Amino acid sequence: MTCTVVSRPLAEEQLVERARRGDAAAFEELVVAHQGIAFRTAYLFARNAADAEEAVQDAFVKAHRALRRFRAGAAFRPWLLAIVANEARNKRRSAGRRAGLALRVRELGAREEDRFGGAAPSPEAALLAGEGREQLLRAVESLREDDRDVIACRYFLELSEEETASALGLRRGTVKSRTHRALERLREAMA
Repeated sequence: MTCTVVSRPLAEEQLVERARRGDAAAFEELVVAHQGIAFRTAYLFARNAADAEEAVQDAFVKAHRALRRFRAGAAFRPWLLAIVANEARNKRRSAGRRAGLALRVRELGAREEDRFGGAAPSPEAALLAGEGREQLLRAVESLREDDRDVIACRYFLELSEEETASALGLRRGTVKSRTHRALERLREAMA
């Protein structure tokens, strides 16, 4: 009788610690685990897919170099997303672009699929959902940059207040108050 050993995925904290000690495979696992949220974060700040991809690559390189300074026991994702957000902001500033806020089509399609229980929505429902989404995106785009950033992190990326605070370099209370004010402004814009 032969036994097959099934390895369980390492906890993120273990991967970070191994990566800090120079384990390239552990860092690669962290990259794979976070590349989706990193791209979405970069895209929301850079507002351009090419710049977002470049920002993510640069952020992972910077994160790898800074791993030794990463505080043991701290959450990796907010730390990484703060680096990604900074890189994406830098890309946007250096390019001087102000493109419209948009979400990746694939993600929106997945959300629509979830919303309709995996079944394809009727053409009428899809049209109404698309119109509502466009109206919402226009309203979000009309907000001030700091309001857009907090709304994007909290609701488009679905980050917690703490993760948003870390990603934007703010205090948690500031995130809470900005979110409240931004939602009020968004309600007014949608009215």
